Amino acid sequence: MRMTPQRQLVLDAVRELEHATPEQVCRQIQHTTPTVNITTVYRALDLLEELGLVRHTHLGHGAPTYSVEEHEHVHLVCHRCGRIDEVACDMLDGLAGDLLEQCGFTLDATHLALSGTCRNCRDADTVANPSASANGKEPR
Repeated sequence: MRMTPQRQLVLDAVRELEHATPEQVCRQIQHTTPTVNITTVYRALDLLEELGLVRHTHLGHGAPTYSVEEHEHVHLVCHRCGRIDEVACDMLDGLAGDLLEQCGFTLDATHLALSGTCRNCRDADTVANPSASANGKEPR
């Protein structure tokens, strides 16, 4: 496969944005090259992923988010506020070991998204409902 100028533009935009949906990549490219359209971006992303140059993950509902291959981590996605934090993949080593031992399953934790509630939202729940934490109940 040849690296066309359009494919290079897409790869450069993903690198620059670090995490981006195809629409965000397209907007980024159109700042300098307005003739590139969303179909070109989707095709380029598919090919770049086949070649192992980018990866995608789903951080929630909607379009996938792309990043460069060497950008490996676990995303923590808050359902309440939409905050996305990143943690090192080795934080899941215990889970990976358990899955391998108990299920024979090898976990690929690179560029994985886990959903839940961030600390700020949990703290806000505790402030709004102090009796829940006093009763030993976890805020939602």
